[in-house]
Amino acid sequence: MRKNGPLNSFDIAQMAGVSQPTVSRALRNSPRVSEKTRRKVHDIAKQLNYRVDKNAANLRSQNTKTLALLIFEDPTLDDSQINPFFLSMLGNITRAASRKKFDLLVSFQQLSDDWYSEYILSHRADGLILLGYGDYLSYKEKLNNLSEANAPFVIWGPTDTDHPNHYLSCDNQLGGYLACRHLLELGHRSIGFIGEASEHCPEFLLRYRGYCQAHDEYSINPKSQLLQSADNLETSGYHACKALLAAGCTFTALCAGSDLMAIGAIDALKSSGKLVPEDVAVVGFDDILAASQIDPPLTTIHQNTRLSGELLVENLVQLINGRSIQTSLIKPTLVVRKSCGA
Repeated sequence: MRKNGPLNSFDIAQMAGVSQPTVSRALRNSPRVSEKTRRKVHDIAKQLNYRVDKNAANLRSQNTKTLALLIFEDPTLDDSQINPFFLSMLGNITRAASRKKFDLLVSFQQLSDDWYSEYILSHRADGLILLGYGDYLSYKEKLNNLSEANAPFVIWGPTDTDHPNHYLSCDNQLGGYLACRHLLELGHRSIGFIGEASEHCPEFLLRYRGYCQAHDEYSINPKSQLLQSADNLETSGYHACKALLAAGCTFTALCAGSDLMAIGAIDALKSSGKLVPEDVAVVGFDDILAASQIDPPLTTIHQNTRLSGELLVENLVQLINGRSIQTSLIKPTLVVRKSCGA
């Protein structure tokens, strides 16, 4: 039973079985709320003779013209705690937001447990861009909370069918396929894979599936012992490669789930007396700045961070304006350098 006092939107939310932000949007006839839910909320409001406070509603609907870019704080070898791939993305998002006349508020995701209250309800930002996620299976709860609140947000990386209108991603499976196919075309038939190929890390899992797809085209069944789990760190790539060598696995090439892992793997190979690419060829993924500067320069999969940054901002602005967006996969390309010998 409702407590005594003036009727408010929280009471309607409780009766309708939805969140309070959903009630507010339904009463404003926002297209972000389904027709069925809008009808239900309006019917309850009519039965209770509820009237919207127009002044308060106008105040709440004022846009801040600010976007919040929340970066997952990753362990790194320096003090930045930012995945180097995201540094390029950060610059492109900043420029894209500026062209749209939006300011950009940048912070780490871990500094708040409730992004919706911290940035949207508090009117610090009109929408959220999320870069990085850690363990995705546990991370999805936060995305579900944002979806339930009808918060405008977009996330870079995972292709999540549970949040189909909120993600933007590289075609990771295609990238993994291009990397492995290049090695197969060079004549390699024993190719290892370094990376966490599980649902906890959906991007690496898709890259591994691309690796398997390329093998399948050559009627090769990749050996399970050549798959070595690793986090997105140089040290993880180093130890994963060392583990493959210590296990006596025979391989002439490696596909790494990221450039950082690949760089670590090259260090491990060199410290074990192996030559790159003469003994083992290596391909990375991301095309971070360091990929072209190591010895030998790293063959890798390039992700278009300029286009990605522009689309993240464009999609978020569309969501803020109550419009639906068309999610798409951004096509990666192979960049050939000397770590493959060709």
